[in-house]
Amino acid sequence: MITRAYEPLGAHVHPGKVLVLYGARRVGKTTLLQNFLRETKLKYKLDSGDNIRTQQVLGLLDFAQVLGYAEGYELLVIDEAQGIPNIGKALKILVDQAPQLAIVASGSSSFDLAGQVGEPLTGRKRTLTLYPIAQAELLYPTSQPHFNRHELRERLAEFLVYGTYPEVIAATRRNEKIEITTEIANSYLLKDILAFDRVKSSRTLLDLLRLLAFQLGGEVSLNELATQLGVDTKTVQRYLDLLEKTFVILRVGGFSRNLRNEITNKAKYYFVDTGIRNALIAQFNEPAQRNDTGALWENFVVLERLKLRTYAPLYANFYFWRTYDRQEIDLVEEREGNLFGYECKWSPAKNAVAPKAWTAAYPQAEYRIITPENYLEFVTP
Repeated sequence: MITRAYEPLGAHVHPGKVLVLYGARRVGKTTLLQNFLRETKLKYKLDSGDNIRTQQVLGLLDFAQVLGYAEGYELLVIDEAQGIPNIGKALKILVDQAPQLAIVASGSSSFDLAGQVGEPLTGRKRTLTLYPIAQAELLYPTSQPHFNRHELRERLAEFLVYGTYPEVIAATRRNEKIEITTEIANSYLLKDILAFDRVKSSRTLLDLLRLLAFQLGGEVSLNELATQLGVDTKTVQRYLDLLEKTFVILRVGGFSRNLRNEITNKAKYYFVDTGIRNALIAQFNEPAQRNDTGALWENFVVLERLKLRTYAPLYANFYFWRTYDRQEIDLVEEREGNLFGYECKWSPAKNAVAPKAWTAAYPQAEYRIITPENYLEFVTP
């Protein structure tokens, strides 16, 4: 079993507070909770937001029923809490009226759950986001399977092609990895998105995802997407927002300090897992046999860096940078007032020099090329 960055989870659980655990389906939230419950000495109650009776008891916001629901327990854990109407207000009642109670609520949709718990639990919650397995987590000595740095580099092509969902990493055969990744993409990942009333066409949503998959690593125009899909730009924007808040894609905006030739009116979209991206276009060839390896590598590096920033934590704003004359940098981080530019290269570059427009505009900024040889220094503590 792979040790996750938030273990032991008990370090984040406190009486009188709500711990909100976000992440896509099948990334390991339930396993993380079960591991915690096996070790805790607190008297706990485990429930699911899919339970209709639980939805009724907590959703009605009757003080007596809500307090009676958790009476006698020191810890309340609700998995998939976004399925409960008024869950934020119900948890506020418990926090205010039973301050000795610790609460954990998990959800696979930050769009729905965050909207419910945000304002009611201001000052009363802590939020953790769980992603597919990080390279750093595979290095933990307690993880099974466990890899050293040399072994991770040897399996790098596998991570790019099949992704890093826990079940995929645990699988040993190629066909098994493909089946699991495809099943996650088709049956689980889109479940929360398609449940929203505002998503009127699953075909449009899937077509949008495939368009993003084919434009991986490039700037995306909402107008072009809308034209290709035959819908208006507001619908495209709404669907993109839902896809991001259900942990399918990641939006990265353009960096600018108001220089005239810098592009800021477009964004790049990466997939939270490269295996899911490949499943959407049914492309599982090895890196040497495909023409999108550079884009896959960029996606992988950007997301592994995001995991590090989230888990370490490392506080930074992040962007891409490009000018109208096509000088570009894949990833720009703004940390403590300083700029850091990173270019992702699957094949090591001979001339690791920054674009002239970048050095002219930001002479104090650092610049690095991230390759398969040095990437672990960039994505692990």
